[in-house]
Amino acid sequence: MKALQDLDIVLLTARLGSLSAAARQLDLTPAATSAALKRVEAELGVALFIRSTRSLKLTDEGERFLSHCAEALALIKSGAEAARSNQSQFAGPLRLSLPSDLGRRTLLPWLDHFVAEHPQLSLQLQFSDRLSDLYQTSSDLSLRYGEPEDSSLVALPVAPHNRRVLVASPEYVRRCGQPESPLQLTGHNCLSFQLDAYRHDRWLFSRAGESVTVKVSGNRSADDGEAVHRWALAGQGIAYKSRLDVADDLAEGRLIVLCRDWQGEAAPLNLICADRRQLSPRIQSLRQFLSERCERQLARSECDAA
Repeated sequence: MKALQDLDIVLLTARLGSLSAAARQLDLTPAATSAALKRVEAELGVALFIRSTRSLKLTDEGERFLSHCAEALALIKSGAEAARSNQSQFAGPLRLSLPSDLGRRTLLPWLDHFVAEHPQLSLQLQFSDRLSDLYQTSSDLSLRYGEPEDSSLVALPVAPHNRRVLVASPEYVRRCGQPESPLQLTGHNCLSFQLDAYRHDRWLFSRAGESVTVKVSGNRSADDGEAVHRWALAGQGIAYKSRLDVADDLAEGRLIVLCRDWQGEAAPLNLICADRRQLSPRIQSLRQFLSERCERQLARSECDAA
């Protein structure tokens, strides 16, 4: 902070009685220390020193100002140390925006566990499938699938290898059969996610260098990922979900993966913030904590029953 540096220079000059001595101790040029003194005097509108060719002497105004200034600077520096200590001790609020499905079903209990390990933290959560404007909302951080469209945002990988999978309940498969290829999805009831006027009904798949996009249709769509998930569990149709969203259901057999020879599109999970300076030790620890659990969750889901 420039103003605080200027005040430090003024205090040291008063103690040493010389601008040049203060400059040497601070490894600054005499011109820089003189300019700092002039800035402070201009801001106050008073002269702090009586200057001669050989010495500096504090004015009455300078004496009064510096008696308060030293105490104020000490308080500010103490506050700065407290702020840095607060970061390293994992204290304070975690203000997070989470996707609705993954947030409620998976991330919520994980975050409860993280706070239990660091009881000085507090949680402030927002659940939404809309990408939060981190400059406008109360959330400091956002967990979202995919890279942010705003290149000024900072995205830290949490589950970089996560992908979408085609899933349905065993009951739906018994009733309606199982597609062997994504091209056969046109004969099935597909459950789609819709945000405002845009319906995510073009599903992308790849296999051995081949890519195919299928336009699907069905009798249900929602702007909430959890609703689509619930419909799939209830046997209402086929869903195209992030593997992280359905990992527990795959492991427990409540949902099964369809068209296993085909790979769904990438859906990397990232922790997003507006400024790299927000990446305090507690945020880095949170990212590592979530990343380790996502890795275990994905590995568990790979063991789902065929």
